[in-house]
Parts: sequence; C-alpha cells; structure tokens
Amino acid sequence: MNARTFSQNTAAQRIQQLRTAMQNHNVDACLIPSADPHLSEYLPGRWKGREWMSGFTGSVANLIITADFAGLWADSRYWSQAEAELAGTEIVLMKTPTGSSLLHLDWLGANLSAGQTLAVDGAVLGLATARALEQALTKGGSKLRTDLDVLGEIWSERPGLPMAEVYQHEASHAPLSRAAKLEQLRQAMQQHGAQWHFISTLDDIAYLFNLRGADVNYNPVFVAHALIGPKQSTLFVADGKVPPALRDLLSQDNVTLAPYEQASQSLAALPAGATLLLDPRRVTLGLRQAVPGTVPGAVKVVEAINPTTFAKSRKSVDEITHVRAAMEQDGAALCEFFAWLEQAVDKETVTEVMVDTHITAARARRPGFVSPSFATIAGFNTNGAMPHYKASAESHATISGDGLLLIDSGGQYVGGTTDITRMVAIGQPSAAQKRDCTLVLKGVIALSSAQFPRSIKSPLLDAIARAPIWAAGIDYGHGTGHGVGYFLNVHEGPQVISGSAAPDPHTAMEPGMITSIEPGIYRPGHWGVRIENLVLNQPAEISEFGEYLRFETLTLCPIDSRCLDLGLLRSDEIDWLNAYHAEVRKRLSPHVRGEARQWLESRTEAL
Repeated sequence: MNARTFSQNTAAQRIQQLRTAMQNHNVDACLIPSADPHLSEYLPGRWKGREWMSGFTGSVANLIITADFAGLWADSRYWSQAEAELAGTEIVLMKTPTGSSLLHLDWLGANLSAGQTLAVDGAVLGLATARALEQALTKGGSKLRTDLDVLGEIWSERPGLPMAEVYQHEASHAPLSRAAKLEQLRQAMQQHGAQWHFISTLDDIAYLFNLRGADVNYNPVFVAHALIGPKQSTLFVADGKVPPALRDLLSQDNVTLAPYEQASQSLAALPAGATLLLDPRRVTLGLRQAVPGTVPGAVKVVEAINPTTFAKSRKSVDEITHVRAAMEQDGAALCEFFAWLEQAVDKETVTEVMVDTHITAARARRPGFVSPSFATIAGFNTNGAMPHYKASAESHATISGDGLLLIDSGGQYVGGTTDITRMVAIGQPSAAQKRDCTLVLKGVIALSSAQFPRSIKSPLLDAIARAPIWAAGIDYGHGTGHGVGYFLNVHEGPQVISGSAAPDPHTAMEPGMITSIEPGIYRPGHWGVRIENLVLNQPAEISEFGEYLRFETLTLCPIDSRCLDLGLLRSDEIDWLNAYHAEVRKRLSPHVRGEARQWLESRTEAL
C-alpha cells in the first residue's frame, strides 16, 4: 500500500469508524499492538490490524486512539519510515528508544482519567504486558477491558486464518527426532513440577514437532498452539493444514490434532489439581484467563521460560554442520549477485528494487533454498540511513553516481537461516563515508575477536562492539545482535546483544548459540552503514577462573575494502580481515565459477 494514498483516502475514515465503535462500548481509548495470539514478530494478514488502521508498515509499533488523539509509538529504527507513512494523517509519531519500550503504557497511565476505560483485545495482549498495563492504569484510577475486539468490529474485509500446508522438516536436516524432543521437554517439565505445558510461540512449536509451514512471511512456521501432557500432545491447528500422511506420522509420536479454536477450551478442561507450565512472556492474557483458577477446579500455574526456547537456541553438532553448508551456498549466491551488480551499475540502470529481485534469484538457484528470511533492505546513500528501509515500486532510488549501498538480506535454507549486511562502494565513496564504514568494521572485529566467560549475560557484550564507535563520539540506536534460528525465525531468543536489554538469567551465552553481530552508523539525510556477520558460540578454554567461549564467524562473504579507510585499521585488525577473506575464498571457491569466481578472488585479495 502506498503510504501517501493511504493517508489521503483511508486513515481519517478508519479512525472515525473506530471512535464510533468505541463510543458504542463506552470506551475512552483503544490500544492496537503489533501482535497476534502467538506474540509473533512478523504477523499473518489476519492480525495486521495496526498496519490496517494506521498505514505504518514497520514490524513493531503500538497504536493508541482516543476521542481526540491518535499516536503511534515506534523506536528509532522506524522513525524516518513512520514520519513518511503517517504524513497527512492525524496520527502523531511518538518516538521511543527501543522496540521493548513501555512508554506507551506510561502515557496511558498519565493521560487516562479516573473512571475512563481502555480497550485492548486480550487475544493478542501479552500476559507480561497486560500486567504492566494494569499497573500503569491503576495509578490513575482508569480501567482495562480485554474482552472487546473493537478493531475487529469495523474491519469488514479482515483476512481469515492462513491455510498454507504444514510439512515435515525431514530427518536429514532435523537430526533430533520429534519423539526425542518431546521426551527432553517432558523432563524439563518435571523439573518445574509440571505435568502440562502450553506453547503458543510458533517457532517453539515448529522446532518441537519438526514441522514447518508458510503462514508467516519469511519465517517457515505455521499458526498453531500446542498442549503437552504427560504422555499425549495436542496441536491446535486449522482443519486441512496437516495432510493425512503427516497426521499419521504425528500420531505415531502420540501427537493428536484439534481445531485451532479449541485451545482455550482445552486449557479450561485441564484436570483439577494439575500443574501447568506457562511462559508469561510468550502467552497472551486471553489464553491465561482460560486456565481454571478457582477452587475446586484450580490448576496450579508455574511461570518460566519455555524450555524449547533454550533447546532450539543451542544448535547441535549435526545442525551446525548443516548451517556451515548453508552458509557456503548462501555465500556462493552472493558472489554471483555481487559480480552481476558491479558490472550492471556501470552498464545499465540499476534500482534498489532490482537488488532484491536479483539477490533472491541468486539464492533460489542454490540447493536447499526455501525463501528469503526477511524483506531485503537495499538502501543507497540517504535511504541507507533508515535501518528498516524497504524500497518499493512507488518509492526507490536509482543506484548511480558516488556513495554507499547498504544491502541487508538473508535466506531460509532447509539446513539453516542466514542474515548478512554488506556495504558496497558505488563510484567513489567520500572520505567521511569510508571513515564510518571503517569504524563499524572495527566494532565487528572487536566483538568477533572477543573471548568471554560462559553464561555471561549476552546484553553485557554490546559495549565491546560499540567501543570503537563511541571513541569517535558516535552511537547507533539498535541492538548489536540477535539470536538466529535453525531454518526458523531470523530473530530468536533467548540471547540478545543489546545495551537496552535487561541482563536477565535467561540471556546467558551458551555453546551452540548463533547470534548476529551488526553495529552501525546512521546519518539521516546522508547515508547509513551496517556490517553484519552471524557467529557461533564455541568453547575456547577452561582455566582456574572458569569456562570461556569464543565466536566462530559463520557468514562467508567478502567485505568491500573499497569502502574502508585502511589507515584507520590497526595491524591486528587488518590481519583479522585478511584471515577472514582467506577463509571465505577457501570455502566458497568450490561453489562458484566464471565471473563469480573472478569477483570472489578479486574481493578477497590480501591487504
């Protein structure tokens, strides 16, 4: 949807319709979060209500509508995008420092008067967020209603449930069987004293059952809930999504299917005296309220992080072998793409939109490729300053002249998930642009080279990458790294390298975790820089002070030295870059030929 067309023709009408529905229910404010019943990052169309209402297409934001105010709370990754897409509407951009900020809850607590009512659909409101919201509203004497879906009443053409077919992640790439994963999970449940466990997060479900789907763009997951019992498991999934042959395979592991809508009823029917394990950060208020909580039918609820969240973050030796192979195929595809790009820019008109088309086509020619892992970001000069920029047919730049092209892309392969950002020199980058690229690379090298204690809280590592950038009086507004799934979500927990994240116990760094390292520098209106590799936690050494880990760099693609001011790099940093390029050349050479091979050899020459 074109943001300008939306703002002129649609936003005012939809806001007025919502306000009328609010009046009919005696509601004074309505909160529309970026969420679905599974608290997903990327949403199926049925739950893109915030986007439908506001026209803002970013993946994370919160929209609040009152009788005389409309505001969208978004973090710094989306400010430029939100300003453009909200232009011409009455919706005010409310800037927040991070995507996890709760400033919108504080605003509600401060701006709703005693006796006023806020409505938010409990089916998409996270339990932890609901508790924080109740606290904020109680201070001012306002009330919360979660039994209304006011937006749903006016969304006449709302999409239905996605119906893509569920398929098996085959044993050749899923080394641990479904039965073994269920057994491991039940052992973890016993440690919590729980006989039952309810899971809503889609990547946890896909991991646990060795199943994949296509219900969410870029993430190979399917819409479902799961209830794990002492011996039997139930998948709540829409009828027709699981083919008969797969249904039979699931039944062999004591997994039965039930209609998607029956998840709440099954929770309500848990036996009296049962103990249920729930993750308050990964389940909605609506589902929590379905659990019997009154005597004599009370169910004891134990709150803890989903055990599968830990399990899927720690890749096995066999999974890592597949990931390394996927990285080689991905790197080879990128060699083909960059070889084309560098010649095409000099000979024909190349746009940011064409980058996405050609890079996806190069990956699609590689074995095991399934889909992109997120929407490709290709930003030339000023557009690169928007961390989540997305070129469109209506709005994009032509890549010509002098400057920097930022390309952030990734692929889903049956043997792993990739995510990489590279800077490309177009013409002759300026000295200032080269300086920024070099500072960012210094941050990548600093963190990539670090050795750190096992179980250190991952947010504490953030400052290592920022230090060379801070030393120049510069900073960036997003985290330095996120966990990455195994043919699953490109963003996964529990680890996150971010100074704004709480160093909670569950963020501990453990062997087998895959994380991105992606510092950046953004100069709005001028250019943006980000360089990103994926790294793997590996054992380093054991001393009298404990166990230590190091990073193995998994991503295989040259870093364009034409973007760098080599005079700013220390000798050990140049050694790191040369060693990295030698490894890239050795690993990718068997997979490329012709112009791609020539490009690889040229871009990996020792400095």
